[in-house]
Amino acid sequence: MSYFPSLNTIAKIVFLFLIITSPILSQTEQDTVAGVQMSDSVYVMSKTPMLSVLLSGVVPGLGQIYNESYWKAPVVWGVLGYFAYVWIDNNDKYKMYRDLYTESLIDSDTGNRTYRDNRDFYLDQRDQFAVYFALAYLLNLVDAYVDAHLFDFNVSENPMTRTPQLDMRIHF
Repeated sequence: MSYFPSLNTIAKIVFLFLIITSPILSQTEQDTVAGVQMSDSVYVMSKTPMLSVLLSGVVPGLGQIYNESYWKAPVVWGVLGYFAYVWIDNNDKYKMYRDLYTESLIDSDTGNRTYRDNRDFYLDQRDQFAVYFALAYLLNLVDAYVDAHLFDFNVSENPMTRTPQLDMRIHF
């Protein structure tokens, strides 16, 4: 005999709880839109997010330069350059051990196990760094989009109270 209730019993209890509490938690009043003023002005963003993504897609880091985040471009170049370098290095080692293993198959039917293991290791590493490169490239695009979208927001300290405040630039 089990001391714990069955899954079916727990599901029934949760269902009854939801049925009983839903009228209590439901909204009974209509929300009003009083106090909202409509203005005739249209907000225009300073930076275009899609242009930033396009620039970063063509040349990684160029969208960050367009968004005036100059320090991010060398970071993007460094990360993508590192992943590309490691991918090329692992690809060269994979090819070397592939050729050595193929030559060792001529001498014996099973070949050299060390060459095969190294070949498989560098193949896995090459593929792993290809995924890292692709993720870093996509992160570059996302960063360019978000940075352009949030370009007009300003978070600065209020000089009177010395507390952070959120400002938004709207040009008429």
